[in-house]
This record gives sequence, C-alpha cells and structure tokens, in this order.
Amino acid sequence: VQLQASGGGLVQAGGSLRLSCAVSGRSFSGYIMGWFRQVPGKEREGVSCISMSDGPTYYQDSVQGRFTVSRDDAKNTVYLQMNNLSPDDTAVYYCATRANKSSRCKTKWAAEYDYGSWGQGTQVTVSS
Repeated sequence: VQLQASGGGLVQAGGSLRLSCAVSGRSFSGYIMGWFRQVPGKEREGVSCISMSDGPTYYQDSVQGRFTVSRDDAKNTVYLQMNNLSPDDTAVYYCATRANKSSRCKTKWAAEYDYGSWGQGTQVTVSS
C-alpha cells in the first residue's frame, strides 16, 4: 500500500489549509485512517483518526474544533481540513493506516505502533 500526502504549505496564523492523502495499492474501504504530525526534536503525535461509515472520529485536544477529518472512499482519499491555524501547528504532517483491516478507530487511536503504513509527510508552516 502507498500513501501520498499533499497540500502542505506556508500560511499565516488564522489561515486554513486542506491536506489530502491518496491511498493506492490496496482497498481503501474497510480501513481506518490517521493523521499525525511531527516537529523536529519531538515525538510524532496523533492529530486525528477517522473510521469507516458511522464509526468514531477522534481528534487531539489541541485541534478539536479547528480541524476536520473526512474521507472519500470513491477517491481512496482522506482529507484534513485545518482552520484557524496557529504557529503551534507547524509540523510535518503524515497520514497513516493500519496493516490489518479495521473499520473503527480505537479509543487509544494515537498509538503509532498500530499503524503499519505511512505516507511521506507534507510540511505545514504557520507564520505569526
């Protein structure tokens, strides 16, 4: 499976960006998708997880209410709409998915070891 993240860039504080992650090489339907981010020198942290259909969606507390994750199974793509960005959101953003079929995000959705496939990352820089 291959994951291709895109949509990063430079934006001023208060602005918006939409990240995309296209999945190929495997069925998209039936798998949860996650977004993570990493700042140099810090551990990678979970941003959001989206389940299939009516399953749960989770967000990191710091992005709740500002970020919205969605998926288009017909396009094999997951999105992360990021609004009201702040300099603290500056990071490389990664999409990820589990190796085994799983339609629902776990309660402890941000554990990296649960995700077997990762995209290459896309840089998001928010200026003050």
